[in-house]
Amino acid sequence: MVDLTTRIGSLTLANPVMPASGTFGPELVQVFDLDRLGALVTKSITPEYRAGNPLPRLCETEAGVLNSIGIPGKGLDHFISQAMPEWRRFRAPLVVSLSAPSVAAFADAAARLAATPGVAAIEANISCPNLEEDGRAFAMHPEPAAAATAAMRRVVGDLPLWVKLSPNTGDIAAVARAVEDAGADALVVANTILGLAIDIETARPKLGSGMGGFSGPAFKPIALRLVWQVAQAVRIPVIGVGGIAAAADAVEFLMAGASAVQVGTATFVSPTAMLEVIEGLRDFCARKGIRGVAELTGAALPRTGLPQAAE
Repeated sequence: MVDLTTRIGSLTLANPVMPASGTFGPELVQVFDLDRLGALVTKSITPEYRAGNPLPRLCETEAGVLNSIGIPGKGLDHFISQAMPEWRRFRAPLVVSLSAPSVAAFADAAARLAATPGVAAIEANISCPNLEEDGRAFAMHPEPAAAATAAMRRVVGDLPLWVKLSPNTGDIAAVARAVEDAGADALVVANTILGLAIDIETARPKLGSGMGGFSGPAFKPIALRLVWQVAQAVRIPVIGVGGIAAAADAVEFLMAGASAVQVGTATFVSPTAMLEVIEGLRDFCARKGIRGVAELTGAALPRTGLPQAAE
């Protein structure tokens, strides 16, 4: 038997596989038992109603997808009163992704979520624009990233606080260290990378807002590099995300230093992709003689390696 149990700070997961924010919803219960996942992650919730970005919001590219959704939603009040009762039907821990335009807004919303029964952790999406910094994302620089994290840490008590970083910064390790010092319990690495596609017939961008976030298989080597860098820069757990479509991809992220992984774009292709990753991880560990999936974390980092039993 292979032990897939995974610890992310104080939170224990049945396995290290969960959805990436914005690619998953409770309607997938019609396809498979959602409690088979290590955790459930909501789309990003914003304090207020948001209409989202202009259409079109999604376009396919070679080996990936560009999106510019704009975090549409009905706001935090609606989420707590209308969506949370549905999420509470599941046993798997619920991680609520939170996006906000200012430090104060992050703190206010985080405090409300911390007081909401059924929330197992907050995933702070600090890759969103910061209105106090002329629209630059919090995650672009250590100081605003730390400020948002510290403000949430002060109000959430013991509730686990995960912080999702951006690949669009010049020094993700510095941002990761600042966020760790500010009180994050784990880091999610990373959000989508900015990209652009142009319709040559109309000479216009294919997305209504111009640029968008690129995800999918072609993003995987970049995301894997980011996890590798962050895992060596911090002491808290790292959750890897970006281009994971199969168990072998997940193994790479774990070996690069991740303690868990999130699956996003692959779910659009195959709604059961996460289950295939879970079973594939179990099979890999059994084949290599690894008793617990946690033994894979950091196996490829300098001066580490797989346990002797796996040789």
